[in-house]
Amino acid sequence: MADEEVWDSIDRLHDWLDADRTREGGAHDGREELLLRILKLSEEVGEVAQAVIGATGQNPRKGTTHTWDDVRSELCDVVITGLVALRTLAPDAREVFTAHLAGVTERSLGTGRG
Repeated sequence: MADEEVWDSIDRLHDWLDADRTREGGAHDGREELLLRILKLSEEVGEVAQAVIGATGQNPRKGTTHTWDDVRSELCDVVITGLVALRTLAPDAREVFTAHLAGVTERSLGTGRG
C-alpha cells in the first residue's frame, strides 16, 4: 500500500467513525470525542501487552495464548488508532506527521550527531 493509500484509508476510517457517532445520536462530540479517540490508544497498547505476555507464556495460569503474529497485528492497531486520533485532532494529519517524523529522524540520525 502506497503512502497515499495509507492516508486515504486513515481519512476514510476517520469519516466512518464520525458518521457512526452521528448515527448513534452524537453522544460524544467535539473535545470529548477527541479525548475518547486518544484514550483508545491506551486500550490498543494494553492489547499489545496482553499479546506479548501471551506469546511468551508469562502467565503460568494461561500458558502460551498468542503468537508473534498477534503481537504484530496489535502493534498495527496501535499505529492505525494513533493516526486516526491524529487525524481527529488535525485535519492536516499527513503534513503534521510527515514534519514530525522528519524532525525525529533528523534529531536521531542527522549530521549533528557524533
